[in-house]
Formats: sequence, structure tokens, C-alpha cells
Amino acid sequence: MDSVPAPTAEPTGTAQRLDTALALLRHAGRAEPAGVPGSPDYLHALIDQLVDLSSRDALTGLSNRRNFELSLAREVDRVARSGESALLLMVDIDHFKRINDGHGHAAGDRVIQAVGQALTDSVRPMDLVARIGGEEYAVLLPNCPPAFGPQVAARVRQRVARSSVALDDGTPVAVTVSVGGAFAPQWVRSTPGIWLQRADLQLYRAKAEGRDRVCLEHSAAPAVTTQEREMLLGGPPPAKASRAPRAPGKAAKPHAREGTPSIQEPE
Repeated sequence: MDSVPAPTAEPTGTAQRLDTALALLRHAGRAEPAGVPGSPDYLHALIDQLVDLSSRDALTGLSNRRNFELSLAREVDRVARSGESALLLMVDIDHFKRINDGHGHAAGDRVIQAVGQALTDSVRPMDLVARIGGEEYAVLLPNCPPAFGPQVAARVRQRVARSSVALDDGTPVAVTVSVGGAFAPQWVRSTPGIWLQRADLQLYRAKAEGRDRVCLEHSAAPAVTTQEREMLLGGPPPAKASRAPRAPGKAAKPHAREGTPSIQEPE
């Protein structure tokens, strides 16, 4: 009687997961961990690579939005406890749709990568550069003194403006960015959303004022919002005290014009 061949063993669930993890690393252009496959050191190195991969934007290699939001929350808490200053910059590529429409999405991807590299080159290793969606980036700068904020933001804008992206046919594409920034409120229990909103408002203003420019909040310690006040004091803001009447015939002193002037550095 002929013998029946033994069935081929199906890979176990663990082996399948290991194969999938290695495929993810290869797809991202990363090497397999050194060591004996399946050993504790090998598996630890593999997990570390996967964790790092999960925090990166696939196109640029920058931090992704998830990692940025976690870092922003930690920085808000650190500033509230330590009182050290921190600056958040929002960066957006100007007229990016024209690049996609005029040169194709492959050229758009190349521009996104080039801008991400320019941002990384213009800040410190300790700073976080993230692509948070489309053609928009965020730069988180811990321990950035207010006096240096305008210089840093201007350097970021200028570094991108000096970059020229070459297309496949050799055609250079000039790229500019608009930058909006805000400092985290010191010694105040705030939220990442409030800080992000403040920086976003400055980015919108930079766009509205003509693009290729920097707009920062005027003060490193902006007025505390109602939400921040309630978080700090546990109640609604007190009513404003009434102003004392002015003496007859005495002119009122003019108030300084409120606003946050844009910062436009020369090339």
C-alpha cells in the first residue's frame, strides 16, 4: 500500500507575524536586525525598529502626526511645570496645488521631501520636525528663548526659499513656505489644542498677508484664554473692574495698537 505524504506544515501565527514585521522593514528600506532570528536580542531590536517606524511619516521620514501630538502634549506639561519657554512653528508650502497641477504628483512628493529636509537642516537635533498632513509641517522647539524665536523662524523660511527642487527633466522648481508661530504659555496649565490653534492663527495670517513670510505672536506670554484661566483657577474669569472716570478736560492717553506684526527677513 502506497504511503500517504505528510501534509506540509502551515506557518504558525508567530511565524506569520514575524514575516509580516520583516516585510514592513524591507518595504521601508530598513535592514533586518542583527543576531539569531527568534532570539530575545533579535526580537527586541525588531520591536524597536517597528516602534520607530510607526512614528515616522512614510514619504519624508519625519515624525508623523501621532508622534507630534504626543510630543506636543509632553511639552505643554513640561512648560507648565518648569516655566521654560518653547516655540511651536506651523509651516505650509505656498501654492502647492500649482506644483501638483503643473508638474504632477511625483514632483509634488519630491517637493514635500525637499522641504522636510530643509526644515530638519535649519533646526537643532533636539527639535522635532513633523509632517502633519499634506504640505503642512510642524516644528517643536523646546527651550527656545523668546529673543531667538524670530531668528529661528526666519532661518526656517529662508532655508526653504534657498532650496531649488530639480524635477526629472532637470527643471528647477522654486519653493517658498509660510510660517506661523506661538510660544507655549509659561507656568499655565494649558492644552495642546490651544497652543496649536494659536500657531495656526499666525500661519493663516502669514498666508493672508502675502505668503513667503513669518508671523509670530507678539509676546512669549500671550493673554491667557478663558479655558486656560478656568483650568488654572477652577472657575470663570472675574469681571473686569470698572474704569475710573476721567477728569473733565483731560484727554485720554492713546492706547498702543494691538496686533502681532509679521516678521519679514531679507534674503
